[in-house]
Amino acid sequence: MCEDDHENDHAGIGRRAVFVTGAAAALTLATVSFASAAGGTGPRTRTVRGTLPPGAPDFVYVPVEVPRGVREIHVAYTYDRPTVPAGTQGNALDIGLFDERGTDLGGRGFRGWSGGARTEFFVRADAATPGYLPGPVRAGIWHIALGPYTVAPEGLSYELTITLTHGEQDEAPRPVYPPERAKGRGRAWYRGDCHLHSEYSDGRYTLAEIAGLARAAGLDFINSSEHNTHSAHAHWAGLAGDDLLILLGEEVTTRNGHVVALGTDPGTFVDWRYRARDNRFGRFARQIRRAGGLVVPAHPHATCIGCNWKFGFGEADAVEVWNGAYTPDDEVALADWDGMLVASVRDGRRDWLPAMGSSDSHRSPDVIGRPQTVVLADDLTREAIQEGIRAGRSYVAESSKVSLSLTASGGRGEHAGIGERLRVAADTPVTVRLEVTGAPRCTVRFVTDQGVLFTSDPLPVSGAGVVQWRTTASYAAYVRAEVRHEAAAGPLPGPLAAFTNPVFLGS
Repeated sequence: MCEDDHENDHAGIGRRAVFVTGAAAALTLATVSFASAAGGTGPRTRTVRGTLPPGAPDFVYVPVEVPRGVREIHVAYTYDRPTVPAGTQGNALDIGLFDERGTDLGGRGFRGWSGGARTEFFVRADAATPGYLPGPVRAGIWHIALGPYTVAPEGLSYELTITLTHGEQDEAPRPVYPPERAKGRGRAWYRGDCHLHSEYSDGRYTLAEIAGLARAAGLDFINSSEHNTHSAHAHWAGLAGDDLLILLGEEVTTRNGHVVALGTDPGTFVDWRYRARDNRFGRFARQIRRAGGLVVPAHPHATCIGCNWKFGFGEADAVEVWNGAYTPDDEVALADWDGMLVASVRDGRRDWLPAMGSSDSHRSPDVIGRPQTVVLADDLTREAIQEGIRAGRSYVAESSKVSLSLTASGGRGEHAGIGERLRVAADTPVTVRLEVTGAPRCTVRFVTDQGVLFTSDPLPVSGAGVVQWRTTASYAAYVRAEVRHEAAAGPLPGPLAAFTNPVFLGS
């Protein structure tokens, strides 16, 4: 029997309390109470309605008093989607859950997040909706977290249906995580896709589908990167194998840009409830590193709301320059990254920010492994792959069909590859050589701190070729290669088939 005891109306501003969580301002609403159900086992339901105005805070918390004896919490929600004038944002409302440990920044009480991907979820000790964490349902004040991503001019009206089911709790499962090592080939080039999504956030792929498609794409490793939740971590173990290393992470999806936590310790949650003006990102970047991960800003020039990166790159270990099918915002990201390389050599710095590429796949027809980052690593392990990425010993290719080898050599046997430095005098002749396979009719460009200094003729239809160029360290402080498809029209270069991190020249 389901009992609908009463409704709560949160429409009035006077019923809200404004507080600051240490990051963005938030609203907390009146507590939703459930009478004690001593001896009862049936579900009990409350309905909560309210309206959020334009300019509402980033997060609105609905406290729910959970009595003893509850075995499951179920939440369903709806909200209005009025027609709005052209150029005006409509309503979009995200949702998540925090348990009795609270909503403090850092996520100690975090129990799940589904953003706008689901209309309902449940949590109990032995199971939870994907995106949410199973575990004990303890008595106390829980919080439903509402995230008004965008609000229409007339406001956002919502309705929450909260159901508590009493009864004995089952035992919580012990999480099992994938191994940090796969059967590698020693020091070799390994292909990976470090940014993709499943049904555990806003994707449609199952984890098994992702693993199968990754293998079909010729990948050696992937990184779990669900939006604002680590709930998938404990579900990957059976899908890893000698041929596929599965790293664990998160796409930390703030209102001022997204960052991929790449290869963190199992079970690591990284909070996202802050903006650039809150000056909190450094704290969470350090948390990612303490958990053994890399900090990788994602699609920094994407045009979707909240996607454009506004935190700066001082805390980044690498940057995702190519995201999914190659588009104009990737071209902007590539140019911006090249500008950062120029600044590093101009200022005499030896530190530089490597570039990556990932598919950001969510559902068919998104292609897992387009593009992919190809990393020179000592073995197929979490630590070795991360070290190769951090050192910039990598290139990005649109598929496993494309392979590159970029080297620079001096006249006395000096030799350097991608991400390395060729230590030669400023006037020493240097030969830059790129070997390419899998790129039919593509053009090779050598890009330096002075711009594009060499463009080849198109490669043959076989897609294989060798391109060489002579320079000096005084003429080019670094050289990186771009392999471009034929341009459709006009003077602009065609879309990328592949590009490399740079080889640096000079002492």
